[in-house]
Amino acid sequence: MKDNATQAANIGKFQNSLVTADGQTRASVALSNPETLWFNTGTLCNIECVNCYIASSPTNDALVYIAADEVRAYLDQIEERQWPIREIGFTGGEPFMNPEMIEMTRAALERGYEVLILTNAMQPMMRRTMREGLLELQRDYGGKLTLRISVDHYRPELHDEERGKGSFAKTLIGMEWLRDNGFKMAIAGRTVWGDSDADSRAGYGAFYAEHGFDIDPQDPGQTVLFPEMDESIEVPEITTACWGILDKSPDAMMCASSRMVIKRKGAERPAVLACTLLPYSPEFEMGETLAEAEADVHLNHPHCAKFCVLGGASCSG
Repeated sequence: MKDNATQAANIGKFQNSLVTADGQTRASVALSNPETLWFNTGTLCNIECVNCYIASSPTNDALVYIAADEVRAYLDQIEERQWPIREIGFTGGEPFMNPEMIEMTRAALERGYEVLILTNAMQPMMRRTMREGLLELQRDYGGKLTLRISVDHYRPELHDEERGKGSFAKTLIGMEWLRDNGFKMAIAGRTVWGDSDADSRAGYGAFYAEHGFDIDPQDPGQTVLFPEMDESIEVPEITTACWGILDKSPDAMMCASSRMVIKRKGAERPAVLACTLLPYSPEFEMGETLAEAEADVHLNHPHCAKFCVLGGASCSG
């Protein structure tokens, strides 16, 4: 359900999946090249950020822990559907809160997929069992595993403004452990503070150099800078005409190349979503199978416009 701020800012919009408020045909995106299948490991997190798009927290279990056997079932479906998947992504919540995180990661790696884990690199990742499991995965599949660390800003005080006092220092400890053990790392930052892209990348570059992190600040796959997803801001609806006007291709949208599997609290089985950013919007739930998830996605949400079409962002590596 859209919140009151969204409804106020975009009154009359995003009501009909096929038609915009002014009667034009709404843009849609086909699953033209499925490259990434995401698994949400659960919405529980060790911290509560000020602006978390999925409202993760130490108490939010709206999306419950997904199990390794459920992940394996979808990996089987990838092969059955012959999807050309390159990458399996794990997001949360904090993935390392899920007790089966190492087993799920191994299940994907042993089938030859690249794996991307989104983490804050704090206490859940640094538990002994997780560190031991990660070291085993690094030994067996190191070239295929990347951990993308949430560093909202390279300045500690701005990062902590979002994630809580002392968060930057704790994340830095985790990153140093990953560095010392040869893990591939990437960074997810935010543009909420108004820095230019060039200034942000220069700042992250200095941060990497200071700590000896082998991360390229200029590579958008290694240093990902996300636009803020403020649902109180008015955004335009995307029509079929917008592709030509904006010189954009629907094939470049995130929903052309990815889907996300979640498990809702109380549900018997997981479900597949069109988008990683819209776990609480029922109209973007496509069914329980990858076959059902091959349907087109109608861009009927403010995030579709602001984050993907206009912002040009993608969660994938």
